Amino acid sequence: MLNEALKLIKLAYEDGRTFLLEHEAKSLCMLYNIPTTLFKVAQDVDEALQAAREIGYPVVIKIISRDIIHKSDVGGVIVNIRSDEEAINACKIIENNVLRHNPNAKIDGFLVEKMAQPTTEVIVGMIKDPQFGPAIMFGLGGIFVEVLKDVSFRVVPLTRYDAEEMIKEIKAYPILKGIRGRPPADIEALINIILNVSKMSSEISEINQIDLNPIFTYPKGAITVDARIILEKRQL
Repeated sequence: MLNEALKLIKLAYEDGRTFLLEHEAKSLCMLYNIPTTLFKVAQDVDEALQAAREIGYPVVIKIISRDIIHKSDVGGVIVNIRSDEEAINACKIIENNVLRHNPNAKIDGFLVEKMAQPTTEVIVGMIKDPQFGPAIMFGLGGIFVEVLKDVSFRVVPLTRYDAEEMIKEIKAYPILKGIRGRPPADIEALINIILNVSKMSSEISEINQIDLNPIFTYPKGAITVDARIILEKRQL
């Protein structure tokens, strides 16, 4: 597992990047038993169409570009695509949006993902503290993490007790337990994700930041919809 993970890191460095592309970040997550949406990488529109058919509609299509980190900000993501025609049009729209934002952007292809059923969103992340090292973050995800800032932190390595306490101490914990007809989140699945992010952070010193946001929570299981991993700047 670790050897495969380090290969992904090495490829990014050799490509001159200090971040993983989303499919690389999700591949790394899968190595650490962090569930993600089903995805395929396509180099062009034809491959994206084939990938969409294989995955099964509805799908999400995202741009793959080393020059675009925040894909949604530049119109590089289209969701809820339900037909071949919509898939073809989505690729063209995404490409036009990206090039309008950055005419010099290198487009490496498209990421085609299974559309996940929207539900309560959480975030699991990691930031490196200069003094204490990697610290894991948990909170409500999506836009709520920016607006409410209702998050908890623990320094790596984490125990199961630590992970459970992180979940319980956010103010929004009643939402995860199920409130006013909302389905409860699978707390055990969230504990496992937090522990696996802790393990990844402990084993791979090259990682500087992890941002799994959003993670969709369900009564049974949870799934990472978007993943961003920033690497340490390589010493020359």
